[in-house]
Amino acid sequence: MLAAASVAALALTASGCVVVHGEREVLPAATRAEAARALDAFTDAYNRADKAYDGSLDAGYVTGALGAIDAARLRAGHATSPGGNPAHTPLKLTDATFTIPKKAGWPRWFVADAKANKGGDARWLLVFTREEPDAKWRAAYLTLVAPSVLPAFRTDADGWAEAVPAGSAGQLAPPGDLSRDYAAYLKDGGGSFAAGPYTSDWRAQRARTAVRPGLATQYIDEPLTNGGYAPLALRTADGGALVFFAAHHYQKQTAAAGASVPAPNQSVRALTEGEIKQSLTMEFVSSQVALDPARDAAGGKLKLLGRIQGLTGAQGG
Repeated sequence: MLAAASVAALALTASGCVVVHGEREVLPAATRAEAARALDAFTDAYNRADKAYDGSLDAGYVTGALGAIDAARLRAGHATSPGGNPAHTPLKLTDATFTIPKKAGWPRWFVADAKANKGGDARWLLVFTREEPDAKWRAAYLTLVAPSVLPAFRTDADGWAEAVPAGSAGQLAPPGDLSRDYAAYLKDGGGSFAAGPYTSDWRAQRARTAVRPGLATQYIDEPLTNGGYAPLALRTADGGALVFFAAHHYQKQTAAAGASVPAPNQSVRALTEGEIKQSLTMEFVSSQVALDPARDAAGGKLKLLGRIQGLTGAQGG
C-alpha cells in the first residue's frame, strides 16, 4: 500500500527542484483525461475489493494513509464475513473535477474532487500519486470535506495548479512539518491550530475519557511522513496552501486489578494479536487536509477541513 518504487539518478538542481531520471522540465503531473481514467480505475478496484472483502483486488490502486486504512478494513471484513461483504453498495463518484499541479521530476500527483453516493453532502477529495513514468496511479489520501470550506486554487492561464514544496517558508508552517506539528498539538496543545472537531474538541474528548472507574486510557501520536505518507500541498488563490498529511495514533486501555477492558467489537477483535487480559492497544492511521495560511496572513491559524481515521492493528496484553 505504501510501497514506493525505487528511484534512481536523483539530483537536486540549483533552483531546488528535484530531478529524477534526468527530467528537468516543469510539466503537468497528468493530463485531465489521464486523471479521469485513474479515478475510474480506482473506483472499479475499490468496489471489487469491497464486495469480496479482498484487499488483493485494490492493493495496486492505493498507497499511504488510504492504503493502510483500506487494507485493514478489508482484512477485518474478511475475517468476520469470509464470503464477502453482505452490505456492499458500489461506490459511485460523479461531478469530478481535477486539480493538477505542474512540477519537475517524480513523484507526481494530482487531486480529484468528486461527489459520492456515500458520505452525505461532503465532497470526496482523493490525492493520486505516481512514483515513476511506468507506475500506476494510486490513491494515497482520502478526506471528506464540506463543499462550503473548499478553497480556490491558484492556477496559470492553462488551468494548471501550483505545488507547494514541503519545506516552503512562506506558510505559517512548512507543509512537511504538519504531521509532526499535529502530533505535538494533540499531546500538549498550543496555538498553531484553530479550534474545531479535529483539534480542540478531540483533545477535550480525550481528557474526559482518559480516566474512568477501573480503566485508564493513554494516547500517543506520531508523525507519519515517509514514502506514500509524504505530505502534499497545493497553492491556494490567497497565497496559502491546502495540505494533505497523515499521522499515527495509539490508544492503550488498561484495566485496574479486578476489572476488565471493555469488550471490543468484531472488527477490532479481527485485527487484534495476542490475548486481551488487562490491556488493549489499538493502532490507527489518519488522513487530514488542512489550510495552511501564508506566513504574513493576519491572525492565521492552521485549520483542519477534513479527517478520516481507521484502525490498522491492535495488541492484547
